[in-house]
Amino acid sequence: MTVVEVLVQRLDPGLPMPAREHPGDAGLDLRSRIDVRLEPGGRSLVPTGIAIALPSGFAAFVHPRSGMALRHGVTVLNAPGTIDAGYRGEISIILVNHDRFEAFDIARGDRIAQLIVSPVVTAAMVEVSDLPGSHRGSGGFGSTGGFLGTVTS
Repeated sequence: MTVVEVLVQRLDPGLPMPAREHPGDAGLDLRSRIDVRLEPGGRSLVPTGIAIALPSGFAAFVHPRSGMALRHGVTVLNAPGTIDAGYRGEISIILVNHDRFEAFDIARGDRIAQLIVSPVVTAAMVEVSDLPGSHRGSGGFGSTGGFLGTVTS
């Protein structure tokens, strides 16, 4: 297991540092700095009370908590949210309540998302007139046997 040092500034000393709930977990739990009520279909930007400094060559990704998604329909709207190495502001999370009937209350200190730190590769885009062939080709959106029609709600 590779360990990378991430500098953390606690903007709210009343909240615990991000931490793994269990040994071996990939994600560090992030907590809400405020009380929030998410109405059915509603969304909110929820501050976490921390800012971080990632080393160059790394990014952090905000992922939903699976239990919140399953039990309450609450998830990270732009999942995964990306935190670049150069960002130094407070980490805030866009949460959405997909439940059509029930509001969801978040209390200060509740675990609301998880942060995964990962190395990133810098891609150099090279323009070409034609792409090399592949087994899959340009097939997408269900081309391996799934539905190819129009999706409506």
